[in-house]
Amino acid sequence: MFTRKIIRIDEEKCDGCGECVPACHEGAIKIVNGKAKLVNERYCDGLGACLGECPQGAITIEEREAAAFDEKAVAHHLESLNSAQVTNRPMDFPSFNPPPACPSSLSRAVVKDRPSVNNPSPASGPALGLRNWPIQLMLAPTEAPYFDNAELVIAADCVGFAFASFDKDILSGKCLLIACPKLDKVDYYRAKLTEIFQRNTITKVTIAFMEVPCCFGLVYLVSEALARSGKEIPVGKIKLGIQGDILENSVLPLTPGGIR
Repeated sequence: MFTRKIIRIDEEKCDGCGECVPACHEGAIKIVNGKAKLVNERYCDGLGACLGECPQGAITIEEREAAAFDEKAVAHHLESLNSAQVTNRPMDFPSFNPPPACPSSLSRAVVKDRPSVNNPSPASGPALGLRNWPIQLMLAPTEAPYFDNAELVIAADCVGFAFASFDKDILSGKCLLIACPKLDKVDYYRAKLTEIFQRNTITKVTIAFMEVPCCFGLVYLVSEALARSGKEIPVGKIKLGIQGDILENSVLPLTPGGIR
């Protein structure tokens, strides 16, 4: 060991939002028990790309004795992470597309211009409501006609209930996928989103998530999936408050490695 620059994470300040995780290109940071942790000293280059992403100012650079930065170890670490996305799938879903025998997973577009009991004379303008089925990311196909040249909303499960005008202000005219980064199988979702981006001509992605720290994991998921897909797709980020208000509505910058 020798003295060099390396990050320091103040656990008292860290709220576990996870914004530092995708900012670290070496995969040196991970959220563990609601706090950001340095996975391994050898993975940290000490350049501090993660500093500007921490809204709490919990990450700083210090000089201390530490293991040397190891590019080969980082490459092996990132390769292991990539492999885990593909191999760590639920045992009851051996492939991304569930068997079509289950009606809940039968892929279909939802037509909005047909008369119905509740809407005998459909009005012109953007169609409200769902345009695709299924919407749960676990059940959704990786390739479907309704994804072609479509804008895609990827929303946390709670968003549609917390934001009263979600249908009109966020979903209108777009396809929808929902997921929970806290309770669902994150590695499976990351790999599945990667394949969805690769197989379809999606024109824009909007991520809608709640203000609670764990929900930011949805932004992290999309960021990693997009980077792995090799696609450059414009991405918008909408943070919703528990009181039903929009706390943030921004566009994420594109980089050669995806969105950061």
